[in-house]
Amino acid sequence: MDFSDFLKYVPKIKQEKLLGDQAHFKMVPIERILEVEKIKSGSNKPRKAAVMMLIYPKNNKSHLALIVRNTYAGVHSAQIGFPGGKAELKDDSLTHTALRETHEEIGIHPNKIDVIKTFTEVFIPPSNFIVAPFLGICQSELEFIEQVEEVAGIIEFPLLDFLDEKTIINKHMDTSYGINIEVPTFKINEHYVWGATAMMMSELKEVLKNSFKN
Repeated sequence: MDFSDFLKYVPKIKQEKLLGDQAHFKMVPIERILEVEKIKSGSNKPRKAAVMMLIYPKNNKSHLALIVRNTYAGVHSAQIGFPGGKAELKDDSLTHTALRETHEEIGIHPNKIDVIKTFTEVFIPPSNFIVAPFLGICQSELEFIEQVEEVAGIIEFPLLDFLDEKTIINKHMDTSYGINIEVPTFKINEHYVWGATAMMMSELKEVLKNSFKN
């Protein structure tokens, strides 16, 4: 999709209804649903985090930015996600958290990002975070600067490919919820995006598709 065409839909995207669980559950294995329900019945107090779903032009085509996290001793090691991270005391808001982390992780200054919409929060049981996703738009082509301590690479995902239903496939994999379970994923080249990021992507995809209908 040409970026100039995408920009015409921004007013509709801002007004489009969020689908929350309806969109999230399309990318959720049953094992995760059971785990979340079990935790909800307890006295869990999740930590706050925020991520930026960033759309921008590359060669005049609309793209979505994702990062490949470094391998480390943690539950999100080597996973694909959006730039973002945990809220800090210095952050004025979760929007500030998302902008700050995007600047730190991929080098895009907050002044270049127009935050146009807040999406439905997603709870991540293994790390006990509740994550607020924000949709941001950059008007010009980007030069990424990776934070080498945390980011192993950047995936520039064409928006047309993102909206294609063929990018969603089920894959058997080991997760914190079970061994060799069937998990819905977004397939991007050799990468598979699943879990909380896939849930956020699912809601973003539905909002965009509904905005583009008319």
